[in-house]
Amino acid sequence: MATPPDPTQPETVGFRFPSAFTILFALIILVAALTWIIPAGQYARVASEALGKDVPVAGTYALTAANPQGIFDVILAPIAGFYDPDSYAANAIDVSLFVLIIGGFIGVVTATGAIDAGIARAMVRLKGRENWMIPFLMALFALGGTTYGMAEETLAFYMLLIPVMIAAGYDAVVAVAVILLGAGVGVLGSTINAFSTVIASDAAGVTFADGLMLRLIILGLCWLVTVAFVMRYAARVKADPSKSLVFDKKAANEAHFIGGTTLPGTAFTGLQQIVLILFALTFAVMIWGVSSQGWWMAQMSGLFLIAAILIGMIARLGEARLVEAFLNGARDLLGVALIIGLARGIVVVMDAGHITDTILHAAEMSVAGLPEVAFINVIYWIEVGMSFLVPSTSGLAVLSMPILAPVADFAGVQRELVVTAFATGSGIVNLITPTSAVVMGGLAIGRVPYERWLRFIWPLLVALTAVIMAALSAAVFFA
Repeated sequence: MATPPDPTQPETVGFRFPSAFTILFALIILVAALTWIIPAGQYARVASEALGKDVPVAGTYALTAANPQGIFDVILAPIAGFYDPDSYAANAIDVSLFVLIIGGFIGVVTATGAIDAGIARAMVRLKGRENWMIPFLMALFALGGTTYGMAEETLAFYMLLIPVMIAAGYDAVVAVAVILLGAGVGVLGSTINAFSTVIASDAAGVTFADGLMLRLIILGLCWLVTVAFVMRYAARVKADPSKSLVFDKKAANEAHFIGGTTLPGTAFTGLQQIVLILFALTFAVMIWGVSSQGWWMAQMSGLFLIAAILIGMIARLGEARLVEAFLNGARDLLGVALIIGLARGIVVVMDAGHITDTILHAAEMSVAGLPEVAFINVIYWIEVGMSFLVPSTSGLAVLSMPILAPVADFAGVQRELVVTAFATGSGIVNLITPTSAVVMGGLAIGRVPYERWLRFIWPLLVALTAVIMAALSAAVFFA
């Protein structure tokens, strides 16, 4: 792993990796260019009452009138990314608004001093045992990922966990990894996740219980590999901070996230304890609402808005200070909200150019006649490729399963294995894809540059891919 730059040395003039905004806009331009090259085509679609969406019909692909995307489409793509109703990916405006309100909520809680004092107290209590936070928290996030597809909801936890990890002697990469990889591995090994395996199983014509044992094995193995990987990096950073991939941002991150106030002697008043109890209760209510009441971004945004007002009133901040704290917190995450819409713009351009179905049709043709083990592994890689274009797991399930699952019958492979290949393929890509609001939003909150996240995670991706392909191959062999 390359040594990070020394912040004590003058900055050298040379190539600097572009920001997330530049990367995403360049991808919009690239996809727009592809709409001039890749033939336009579409599958016929029928309404699915079970899925509540139109699904493509295998064998009905046909070329259609081209709709190449020009300069004005590229310019409008980030705007359409916020609210375009015609794409497979979820709208970004609700996620972006949720992020802004989360920022305001954190700003109000921070203004009470409760977070700083609480972190100080936690560091005293955890002295010498900080490393156990990593597997414990990653298990909780993985549980959310595998059961109800915890993804966008994780954006609420970054501003809570990053200060704790930095105060414990780690860095922002560790905090981002605990949340993003914890929940991401859960989604990768989706067991009863309604937004992944349940939708995919329905679309494939099997029950979500089919293949459940294999997915549990994959979940357990991938979780162990991921936790070991994160703990190894965390131990290196704690022993030698210069090993951090964001060492050059160490002072700035400490000032931004903990402000130098989380010393062991920081007072922890009764009022601040009440604020932290309400703070924790807000997240508990959010999880309850999402997992059992069908809440989504509007309900969660309303929850954090009213919680911010309630906490401000209890802490006696006053109207002017409460509003100022809320606006300052929202302002800190404005860049994150814009990144989310920009990422969605890529999918908007691809769908408008009618090349999504053409890519899927090419995938369908590529697996015809393959032996069983080769077939399931190629399906996995097809889902990996498609996931870069359609980061929504539910959207990709509805798009790809009605086409690829029937092909498995001709290859002699059980359809539930195709569902598992879909879940693992889309799950592993959604740990890194720049078209995902969860990835780009989380990295932006953590102030972790995208290229450094790639440097951090690529060995883990290799290891996880080896585990997944071995499991899929063994399942076919012993079926």
